Amino acid sequence: MTAIDMKKSLFFLILLLFPALIFAQTFTMEQVGKFSFPSELTASPSGEKIAWAMNEQGKRNIYLAEGPDFSPIKLTQFNEDDGQEISSLKFTADGNWLVFVRGGDHGGGNASSTVNALNLPVLPKVEIWKINLSSRKSEVMVEGDDFILGPQHQVLFLKGGQVWKADLMGNEKPTQLFQIKGNVNGGEFSPDGKKLAFTVNRGGHQLIGIFENAKTPIHWIAPSFHRYSQPKWSPDGTQLAFIKTQGGTGAAFPLLEPRHIPWEIWVADVQSGEGKMLWKAPETLRGSYRSGFFAFPSDQELIFESYHEGWQHLFALNTSTQKVESLTPGNYMVEQIKLSSDSKTIVFSGNTGPEKEDLDRRHIGVLDIASKKLTWKTSGNGIEAYPVALGNQGKLAFFSATPQRSHLVAILDGDQSSLLQENSIPADFPQSKLISPKQVSFKAPDGTTVYGQLFEKEGGPAKKPGVVFVHGGPQRQMLLGWSYMDYYSNTYAFNQYLAELGFVVLSVNYRLGIGYGYEFHRPAYGYHQGAVEYQDIKAAGEYLSALSQVDGNKIGIYGGSYGGYLTALALARDSELFKVGVDIHGVHDLDGRYALPEGYEVASDYEKAKKIAWESSPIADLDTWKSPVLFIHSDDDRNVSVSQTTDLIRRFEEKGMPYESVLIPGDTHHWMLWRNMVRVGNLTADFLKKHLMD
Repeated sequence: MTAIDMKKSLFFLILLLFPALIFAQTFTMEQVGKFSFPSELTASPSGEKIAWAMNEQGKRNIYLAEGPDFSPIKLTQFNEDDGQEISSLKFTADGNWLVFVRGGDHGGGNASSTVNALNLPVLPKVEIWKINLSSRKSEVMVEGDDFILGPQHQVLFLKGGQVWKADLMGNEKPTQLFQIKGNVNGGEFSPDGKKLAFTVNRGGHQLIGIFENAKTPIHWIAPSFHRYSQPKWSPDGTQLAFIKTQGGTGAAFPLLEPRHIPWEIWVADVQSGEGKMLWKAPETLRGSYRSGFFAFPSDQELIFESYHEGWQHLFALNTSTQKVESLTPGNYMVEQIKLSSDSKTIVFSGNTGPEKEDLDRRHIGVLDIASKKLTWKTSGNGIEAYPVALGNQGKLAFFSATPQRSHLVAILDGDQSSLLQENSIPADFPQSKLISPKQVSFKAPDGTTVYGQLFEKEGGPAKKPGVVFVHGGPQRQMLLGWSYMDYYSNTYAFNQYLAELGFVVLSVNYRLGIGYGYEFHRPAYGYHQGAVEYQDIKAAGEYLSALSQVDGNKIGIYGGSYGGYLTALALARDSELFKVGVDIHGVHDLDGRYALPEGYEVASDYEKAKKIAWESSPIADLDTWKSPVLFIHSDDDRNVSVSQTTDLIRRFEEKGMPYESVLIPGDTHHWMLWRNMVRVGNLTADFLKKHLMD
């Protein structure tokens, strides 16, 4: 071969390799996994102090910032990836102390149980900690959880269903505050700090009581055979408002028939204990759904959250006229709602704005309670979440992210915003190399519009393999940027990494998720009653496979928790479409959803409901499951029992079906160890690569 021939051959070889060269991998899972994740943002009742927890590669610590410059100060020195969560961060009323819980897993069941993700011979403890903001000293107060801050440096906490008290100053040993039948599960001090309103569960009913001192009998508020919750004091301390729902168990109504679930707002005179109903939710399916926020900002007005108009919104209820006024009208939802310390404003996040993409974002709204004026404080292509009001000058703090930059704390003062801790972003975090997902939509077979986010890196081969990502919950919404939830910041990083490797990733927001109105969130025949939402997953796979840049013969799927359930359903029902999948702590057997009823009375459709639950399970379709699968589960999972995967694997083995699996001992549903989160991301990517890439 001549020199000219060799040059020609080299030239053509470079041309052939050029797409691969410009598409070379530029970052690893470990690097994109170094995203910052703040949580527990809280504001001092006095002054302009804020505090938050920050998770930096599993090292969870508390930071403090104070106006006017808001320079962050690290208050704790927990410098190991040890799986110990920080939660319930609060300032005392005077702003001089911070109190928080360290340990447990408050994103699932059995939250107060210790987490031993390091598999230590001695179990870690779940403890209440305190920080003296004058000395900056942090130390353990007491082993416990579920605390309430009271007057005179008092901390109340729940232990064994009873109320205990501890002293912030450390002058007294923890003691039980009072003894009572049943399990206490919440409480709130009166405005003057002299009385404690609490709820106590006594089986079929739940009461509200008021404790005053060791010599005064418990004072019951409008006792009945119902369930009372969320007691709220009026500012003058003369009234208590609360939510009333049905007690007992009731008749064996048909299981598959949607029914209204009634709830009411009541107010009671504290001195007499007599109560009256102020508002009853409309007797509709929309009116059945009771959301969380409930406040008593003035003696004449209650603010509550409800779904009865079709979207999660805020309403004002006049305690005298009983008139209800909608405060946040529009086709969007509100969440992360917070009352300011002076009770004059309410701040929240919502998925609305001038652009159609705002449906899949979050922006901050501020409601002036007196005038009912609503002002949107943020806009654009970012994600803003968990706002708190600062001082009395209208300043706000919140979490802020973009499609590329993960969440950091931001301060908004008038029109000026500033970002805290931006210099703490690791040098090798690939912020500049991350892509902006695109909002897409498609139709399910029954005509429902389904939304998703498409992750795709420019360049590469003409046809790329595709991956459908299915979120858990299912009451979640994936966004056009970093999620405000830790679990979904993890999966957002996974999706960015998969796109970096050359996959086209479709993150699908299927029915049962939030953000698109009541009918989307609460459809008939979902989950164990027919899995209607699965058609959204199949439609997502078909939409992805039909894209011109996607190889329709190379479609994979992965998801965790409820997303693991739908992943398994996809692999079992449609192996021809979904060629491979990664099922992370999924639900697989719904046969036990309906317990065998006791006694004579049985719902008329009991057997039909059990049959549909079975048919809605992945295990019902194992005979058509042909796709390779990787199962991943930790064995201290408090959200989905590891037995869901253990039992499915046994069925695989009994049928001689191939599978791969990874069990992670000691960790929970939320990968409390950072290195376990990174490991799961790498395992997922490697398995999909093995089966979908040459």
